Amino acid sequence: MDTPGSQSSLHRANLERVVRAVRLAGSLTQAEIARRTGLSAATVSNIVRELTEGGTVQVTPTSVGGRRARSVSLRGDAGVVVGVDFGHARLRVAVGNLAHRVLAEESESWDTDAAPALALDHAALSVSRLMEAAGVDRSKIVGVGVAVPGPVDTTSGELGPTTLFPGWVGVRPGEGLAGRLGVPVYADNDANLGALGELVWGSGRGVRNLAYVKVAHGVGAGVVIDGGLHRGRGGTAGEIGHITLDESGPVCRCGNRGCLETFAAAGYVLPLLRLSRGVEPTLSELVRRAREGDPGCRRVIADVGRHVGGGVAGLCNLLDPDRVIVGGDLAEAGELFLGPVRESLGRYALPGVTETLAVVPGALGGRAEVLGALALALRETGDSALLDGRAAGSVAPAGSEG
Repeated sequence: MDTPGSQSSLHRANLERVVRAVRLAGSLTQAEIARRTGLSAATVSNIVRELTEGGTVQVTPTSVGGRRARSVSLRGDAGVVVGVDFGHARLRVAVGNLAHRVLAEESESWDTDAAPALALDHAALSVSRLMEAAGVDRSKIVGVGVAVPGPVDTTSGELGPTTLFPGWVGVRPGEGLAGRLGVPVYADNDANLGALGELVWGSGRGVRNLAYVKVAHGVGAGVVIDGGLHRGRGGTAGEIGHITLDESGPVCRCGNRGCLETFAAAGYVLPLLRLSRGVEPTLSELVRRAREGDPGCRRVIADVGRHVGGGVAGLCNLLDPDRVIVGGDLAEAGELFLGPVRESLGRYALPGVTETLAVVPGALGGRAEVLGALALALRETGDSALLDGRAAGSVAPAGSEG
């Protein structure tokens, strides 16, 4: 065993530091590794050579600013991670390698809220089926990330009472799926993982501070501060859907009145169209009709955008992010929705906040959460395990990867 503070333990720590930097970024040049780790160029060069010879990383020629460079990434065969997204009436599963390449992905209709145990059973079967389709042995899985529509307690891993799946309150999805798959599983709120997915693969690439706002059957936000997810003490950070807009407004599912969600979530706004037309549309139908010019659908989407913009203004006044990324079903309406969001932001956010703030649509669409689950598994995978060539780690709710 290495003695703390010894030359061998320091070398091991430097190896893990380099592996972690590459794992989180997907690929980096040696110069970028040196900047991110604080190690000297010579030390990074020696470590990369050692990791290459040991089969942990691979080096490929690239260019930066017209100059030749070497890109370092984890070997694709070092292991795989899996992402699972328990969405509203839909289950998505994806498999990716440690070099941040998505190997296989599928989405299917599924009544997730009906029975948690049945949904977890089905997810485990879907993972096995997709692994087989990707031609990867299950023994290669080093971690699984799970997205669920509700806050996950950072200590117990339980879903809180404001989840969109009432039947899942108190359920520990990470623990349940880990027992079925026999590998480490990490669960987190879907808005958090939407933020992580956009940070790694989408509209948040290269940004250190952002807010991802998801508007669909619920309203929530994932917050990234200095490149890491901010979950708060108990996992409820970013629950902007329960900001009070009107103390005399409709009763929210959380028990309060007039929450943002009662003016913006599907369950509250879609019935407005049913009252005037006799048939309640789905969210996708609402967006489609609005794009086709339907005045009623356009008005509903614009009203939701203004309400969401007001809630996001408060979030931005508090956190001052570089970028706001809008996802969820209503983001598919484009400027019909984003325009009113920006209008309210301009009205209610501080001028210093909005001067350089970019409000952009998500680049990943409905894939954001499942890809964020992949990114979560990538972030939670132990660097020591990768160096030793084996999967390790405990089955637990996601921790801070800061």
